[in-house]
Amino acid sequence: MKTLIFDGSLAGDPLPAKINAALQARLPGAETIFLRQQKIGNCAGDFFCWVRSPGLCNTNDDNRLIAAEVMRSDLLVYLTPVTFGGYAPALKRMVDHQIQNILPFFTSVNGEIHHQPRYRRYPNLLVIGWMPASTEHSAPDPQAEAVFRHLVYRNAINMYAQKSVCGVLAGDPPEAELSAQAGLWLEALERPADPDAPALPSIPVSPSTGEPARRAVLLVGSPRTRKSTSASLGGYLFEQLAARGVQTETIQVYPAFSSPERTALALQKLDAADLVVLAFPLYVDSLPAPLIAALEKIAAQRAGRPTRQRFAAIANCGFPEASHNATALAICSIFARQSGFAWAGGLALGGGEGVVHGMPLDQLDGRALPIKKSLEMAADALAVGEPIPPAAGDLLAKPAVPSWLYLLLGAYGWRQQAGHYGMRRKIKDRPYEPVSAGK
Repeated sequence: MKTLIFDGSLAGDPLPAKINAALQARLPGAETIFLRQQKIGNCAGDFFCWVRSPGLCNTNDDNRLIAAEVMRSDLLVYLTPVTFGGYAPALKRMVDHQIQNILPFFTSVNGEIHHQPRYRRYPNLLVIGWMPASTEHSAPDPQAEAVFRHLVYRNAINMYAQKSVCGVLAGDPPEAELSAQAGLWLEALERPADPDAPALPSIPVSPSTGEPARRAVLLVGSPRTRKSTSASLGGYLFEQLAARGVQTETIQVYPAFSSPERTALALQKLDAADLVVLAFPLYVDSLPAPLIAALEKIAAQRAGRPTRQRFAAIANCGFPEASHNATALAICSIFARQSGFAWAGGLALGGGEGVVHGMPLDQLDGRALPIKKSLEMAADALAVGEPIPPAAGDLLAKPAVPSWLYLLLGAYGWRQQAGHYGMRRKIKDRPYEPVSAGK
């Protein structure tokens, strides 16, 4: 069995080396890849790996070598500190690039729309996360752990792992315990897959502060910055807040957190805000890696400083069902709690790329009317210190078109884009097809 172990830890953390040793004792020949030592650029969100060089990331760095090794493996092991209920940036940066190993076309899996597989078989998945120990609960952070387990479950669906197992460690367990636990994880992979999904915990919003917002900052967490759907959604919300007397400012996360000087300025602006809203695209069931890294910097700067500031989020994805965004919004809520913000709620849009496609909402047709109404309802509440009302979320989550039509239009659209690059007949290529496949 070919096994790849992806170490997504920070340098100097002794725990992953102990976990790795426990796994290696039971998986002779497993290869460990220390992701912090790899040259992996951020996913640009340009979908060129689907339409311009099908199956190959447009960025020719170590991510291509890793994607090829993934498809030649039987088992992937992810090692990561649990970060706001999700993966740490080093691991997430690698995971973001795995979309080159699936197709742009859609299919239905258990009644839900997902991308089609590109290859005939995919490796199984074992994800091991660790969290600080806590004396308050039996688990270090029950909500973060539950979100982490749900994220692994969602990743396994989207990356077509036949079996997946998630392990969470608290504190620094002794080597004997790690060895025994490693055996249990690997034994679980040998059993039939559990059909039950790990439950995503219900994250309540914080009650009203009773204080109107005076200053709001929008964080746009898309690599496309001003031309993104995230910027369109967040921009319209902030236009509505400004019309209600709130002073507003927009920060593009990718350039704003690209240097120590820019980061310090962005953190200063966030400190001065009553309300912070994050708008971002869904990347493999979670937030893009650079955005997670930025949130880590915000959390570190705010450590031990709970305030009356509020935090809300708007997520959008390419699937017609807005429910795909639920895990990412749960991660946002845990970030808010762990960083001393009051969680003011989240909004989720499905099919954002097909409906909005980075255009200002006022320039779109009637399909944008429910989107605008939802954001107006959110602005009414946020401007007076209230959380986003559930009715606004329900309205934004309604699909713009039925699923069957979305599948049809999506297939046509992807073929058209591939045709633009002369790749229509190559769109289903398998550049990393294992030599033994099909024999």
